[in-house]
Amino acid sequence: MSKIYRAAIFDMDGTLTDTLADLHDSMNEMLVHYNLPQITFEQVKLFVGNGARKFLLRSLPADKVADENFVEEAFKFYNDCYIRNCTRKVAPYEGIMDFLTTLADKKIPLAICTNKQHVAAVEITEKILAPIKFLCVSGDEPDLPRKPNPTRALICAEKISVAPEEVAYFGDTAVDIQTAKNAGFLDVGVTWGFRPRSELVDAGATIIVEHPLEILERVHFG
Repeated sequence: MSKIYRAAIFDMDGTLTDTLADLHDSMNEMLVHYNLPQITFEQVKLFVGNGARKFLLRSLPADKVADENFVEEAFKFYNDCYIRNCTRKVAPYEGIMDFLTTLADKKIPLAICTNKQHVAAVEITEKILAPIKFLCVSGDEPDLPRKPNPTRALICAEKISVAPEEVAYFGDTAVDIQTAKNAGFLDVGVTWGFRPRSELVDAGATIIVEHPLEILERVHFG
């Protein structure tokens, strides 16, 4: 008999929502402001996943990365841009709302654990993923470590009162797979996000799915 999972925790960017355009616009707004070379959509896909500061550092020319004062100034400018832009073009991936609705109808507790800025994560959840209710939304905050450290993911599991071994965690990057493994969750890689399937394979993903509704065939909730 297949194992039954009692809760689902999700990454956000590249998993629940396609945030690529808003991330791209916001970073390039900062780069243009400082008369620096802009980045492409493909670069954004590779640069995100480890938090906003790492995204910034990967987007800046090397000489600017070495200037700590500039990095702090540029980071504040970028953050302000993204908080302002974060719901302009974002949308759930095809099939995500149907999948989430199915889980909600089953009374499966839902949560989000992302390296995105916490304020932006909450705003996207409330504006873009409504009316789905998430019992915990955990974004990047100063006092807590980023994924793949499992701390925030485990806090989510505690808040929704589910043991780690009963949680399925979904994400599109190696960081997500490692986070789930570190937390003792079932790790499920999704291929519709920002990274290639090969990254999920190399990360040792236990399950890899091609479409949200395929999850219901591969992971059993109850």
